[in-house]
Amino acid sequence: MSMRHSPNRTSGVVPGSRALDVIEAQLRDFVLTTLTVPSARPARRGRPELLPAMALWGALVIGVLRRDLTQVDLWRRLIDRHWWFAGQIQVAKETVYKRLSVTGPSPVQDLFTGMTEQLVAERTAVPGLEAIAPWATDVLALDETTLDAVARKRPELWEIPPGSTALLPGKLTAVLDVRRQLFRSVTIQEKATQNERVAALDAITPFPAGSLVVMDLGYFSFPLFDAIAAQGKFFVSRLRAKTSVTPITVLAEEGATRDALVYLGAYRADQAATPMRVIEFMVGSTRHTYVTNQLDPTLLSVREVADLYAERWGIEIAFNLVKTDLKLSLLWSSKRAIIAHQIWGVLLIAQLVLAARAAVAERARVPITWVSLNLLVRYLPEYAKHAVDPIGDFADQGALMGFIREPRRIKRQVPTLPPASYRIPEGSTPPRPARYAGKQ
Repeated sequence: MSMRHSPNRTSGVVPGSRALDVIEAQLRDFVLTTLTVPSARPARRGRPELLPAMALWGALVIGVLRRDLTQVDLWRRLIDRHWWFAGQIQVAKETVYKRLSVTGPSPVQDLFTGMTEQLVAERTAVPGLEAIAPWATDVLALDETTLDAVARKRPELWEIPPGSTALLPGKLTAVLDVRRQLFRSVTIQEKATQNERVAALDAITPFPAGSLVVMDLGYFSFPLFDAIAAQGKFFVSRLRAKTSVTPITVLAEEGATRDALVYLGAYRADQAATPMRVIEFMVGSTRHTYVTNQLDPTLLSVREVADLYAERWGIEIAFNLVKTDLKLSLLWSSKRAIIAHQIWGVLLIAQLVLAARAAVAERARVPITWVSLNLLVRYLPEYAKHAVDPIGDFADQGALMGFIREPRRIKRQVPTLPPASYRIPEGSTPPRPARYAGKQ
């Protein structure tokens, strides 16, 4: 979604508005359009609804944007004479609380999905990531984050000791589009202690064959690797220490750098079916070892594997945006339905912030990693108080103000293997029968 604003009759926002007003106008147009799609059901008899859906869920999303982080703040916004509906909403606080607690699944999830589809259609890649794994249909990062504990304010929670896992409302399983730097899908898991591998395959199944998934060691699993390969997808992960392998052939080797074709699992009780490449090299005194089912080194070299895995950090940055910068760590309620509404509202705002970061990088002609997400959240609204084009001004002055600068991350000197050193075997390497040692 373009962050450049031009005034119109629908939004009512004029040049010189605060950046938050610009974003709110875009959200208003989007909410009103999405939630007023004609229903196939016949109109209900009786008087009109006292609390229209577009008013409630629009107010909730704007509350997240404006940091109004309580249910009473939401009610105040609804009855405010300056609100979208100009004082037309007259409801009691209890009506709002009940509606929030009994509505599910959250309509805000539909808003998040619609916004995501729109943003994905508008941008294929962000500056600096256009050429990453060009052979892959999509490049995705998979990860989870546990939601912070709810406050023990309700009577049924008073008996639960502080620090108990029973106070954790769940976790988020997320897929980040590495090229676009946007969330592509998010699922709320009610079991906070559930192993991340349980939801992994469901998270990546909707994406097309040819997609490439980057995962950390928490997802290391022979059954998961084989299932990804069976879907015609590819993955990159770190190799867990002490994992046994059955060698097939060494593709290339030079000093401490090695690229070999193997089967994971050397013992009869636990064997992966898919042939894989194990890539290892030294950086200083540290050994780095990766595994992938992309067997063609001309499509994914040693350096590209390391660079690709480093881009997994983007999902950690996005999680920090959601939980810290947008205050998802402060939950409104201990009721699951209300928590879900808040989560989807925060994710919707996060998508807009991530899109704004990409727009700044594009305008400034710098890689997206140069644009500080934390400083963007903190300073864009204040910096753009009098700007007609807040994104453009932020990009123009970003280097001077320190909002845009080259990351201080240490650049690893990853060794390379020259193409001439590779000995590619003729024909394809078939899978073998899988054995998973009873592991689920």
